Amino acid sequence: MVLNPKAIFLDMDGTVLNHFNKVSIHTKEIIDELRNRGIFVFIATGRSAGEISGVVPPGFQVDGLITSNGMAGYVGDEAVYEHSLSLELVERIIEKARTNNVYYELFPYGRPRITLKQDKVYVEDEVKDPKPESVGINEWLSRKQAVKEEIDWKENIEGSAFSKFYFFARSTEHIDHWKDELDQLKKEMNFTTSISSIHNVEVMVANVNKATGMKQMLQHFGLSEENTLAIGDSNNDLPMLEYASYSVAMKNAADLIKEKVDEVTEFNCDEDGVYHFLKAKFDL
Repeated sequence: MVLNPKAIFLDMDGTVLNHFNKVSIHTKEIIDELRNRGIFVFIATGRSAGEISGVVPPGFQVDGLITSNGMAGYVGDEAVYEHSLSLELVERIIEKARTNNVYYELFPYGRPRITLKQDKVYVEDEVKDPKPESVGINEWLSRKQAVKEEIDWKENIEGSAFSKFYFFARSTEHIDHWKDELDQLKKEMNFTTSISSIHNVEVMVANVNKATGMKQMLQHFGLSEENTLAIGDSNNDLPMLEYASYSVAMKNAADLIKEKVDEVTEFNCDEDGVYHFLKAKFDL
């Protein structure tokens, strides 16, 4: 175990977030105590910046946010860095998603996520009850809320700066086929894909991930790459877990993740696993 970490990086979904998409008050309080000790605490999430405020308790604060799987980093309201998907890539992918009837959300910087109106019918069909057994309740609730309240249904793509694409399918066969389509497109256009569940895939700028976000955030604060601790649970956390000096997987993580880390939490995300781990390790 890193005895004196200078920086801690925490994933959200399946880590500090429970399966009903909430961060507990206990987790907030342990983060406050760590920061009071002079330890930097960062969130490193696949979520966009706009998806965070609604799932954390009042007064929740960290030293920085790494969002959209490393596409952007923020300290307060300041953007430390922002990568953007090209409009050419965005339009090409939407065309292919429509051909394959794939649920998508496009995340512009500073504005609500976009799905085109002409794709609304099949997008809504993907989140009709009943929930497929293999879809996690957290992802299902997030998608239903997005369709109902958060997607800005547009006639055309607006803007030129985009943090990521998120794709979802209620069947694993459908999303696996879509991943194959994206892999074929990678032969023509340069981009990175990342997954956080068996029902989704996300698209970011090539060679961007949570580890590259960590590097940029550490540089911003003048912190060393040594003595860093990271906690996560999913495939999109692997670059971060591999980059950190000491890596921890959640009890609810897949075996593939657990095999690649230094330690596994005693409790899962629904049992305040991060809180209990940090409290024990730092004698708080």
